[in-house]
Amino acid sequence: MTDAVEANLDGLVGPTHNYAGLSPGNLASQSNFGAVSNPRAAALQGLAKMKRLADMGLPQFVLPPQPRPDLGFLRRLGFTGSDAEVNAAAWKAAPILAGSAWSASSMWAANAATVTPSADSGDGRLHFTPANLLTNLHRSLEHSHTTAALKRIFSDPRRFTVHDALPPQPHLADEGAANHVRLCAEHGAPGVSLFVYGRGAYEAWTGRFPARQTCEAFEAVARRHGAHRPVHLRQNPRAIQAGAFHNDVVCVGALDCLFYHQAAFEDPAAMQAEVRAAAAGLFEPQFVEIGEAELPLADAISSYLFNSMLVQAPGEARLTLVAPIDVAEHPRARAVAEGLVASNGPIRRVEYVDVRESMRNGGGPACLRLRVVMTPEDLAAANPAHRLDDRLHGRLVEWIGRHYRDRLVPANLADHEMIKEARIALEQLDTILS
Repeated sequence: MTDAVEANLDGLVGPTHNYAGLSPGNLASQSNFGAVSNPRAAALQGLAKMKRLADMGLPQFVLPPQPRPDLGFLRRLGFTGSDAEVNAAAWKAAPILAGSAWSASSMWAANAATVTPSADSGDGRLHFTPANLLTNLHRSLEHSHTTAALKRIFSDPRRFTVHDALPPQPHLADEGAANHVRLCAEHGAPGVSLFVYGRGAYEAWTGRFPARQTCEAFEAVARRHGAHRPVHLRQNPRAIQAGAFHNDVVCVGALDCLFYHQAAFEDPAAMQAEVRAAAAGLFEPQFVEIGEAELPLADAISSYLFNSMLVQAPGEARLTLVAPIDVAEHPRARAVAEGLVASNGPIRRVEYVDVRESMRNGGGPACLRLRVVMTPEDLAAANPAHRLDDRLHGRLVEWIGRHYRDRLVPANLADHEMIKEARIALEQLDTILS
């Protein structure tokens, strides 16, 4: 299966994209609370990134926005009446609950699921476990829709298994692929899965910000998928407290390269030893560690250098770092990126993308995509309506221009017109993707 490729499944930003500050530990989300958002620009920026990756020759799929507002959630909490009455009452009595019902956070597809490709699974199929995302209320509403969407795209049971999310209990808190890295010699070859957790299910956590991923959740995912070479690693608590709410804020990997900040793992030396042991006989890992002196942890988090994508373009042996434009505008982060290229190591070049609207809510290029290693047979079996090409790109650009606002503040979400706008937009999108 050496001809397998790493496809990207990106979350399309929804029409209710706003800055409601619902995510403790996510410094960008908190600092931009209440700011004016631009859903149209957000969706076009994310779509432009998808198109850029597709133009590089990488398979690109589209994960649609989830239906928002989730008025069923508000009704289950006791709000009654018409849709307009439910929405208005929730905003008046419980604005955090109302904001959760309106959140467009499913755009960050790195949290959609954890993926094990056929080369690493126990039964030779491609496995998905949607993340329960129970640490944050607004994100815990996503997994049932995520499961349905994944089953729509990956429907062939001979090639794909889409599991249900883990039981929604604190002991099994699961944040998906934002805390998972797969290393390998080539995408179709057997690899090593790095499952990075923030806490153990039975330990006391007293940090200022939550440690969202438990070790026990990832152990369960690895068992479900029959993952052949799982390595369970602890994220550095200092990184979590500094604002690295997921490991992909301070670490990214692809093929045999792991690119990470010195503060990413609790014990970097032990991490390297465990990864080398798991990879023995398969490949020799390349560790690219950036020290505090080169880039302080606070700068790594504010620039989102490590929330870049590492991709292998067809016909190229080395990797491309797809970084947010914020890195180019941050002198120290840019110096690190340029140094990687000059070093003649595993990273050949850096390309910058503008995803500022997502960045202001704490999601960079890597947050917007779920990586899925697929064989040619997998690609042929996946739903072609969700695969981005020039035609679909053009239709989505037109759809966004017709249905998305260019200015939105959380207060606008109390307007019943916004409910109708969001519904009509997603009904039209369903027609496009059918």
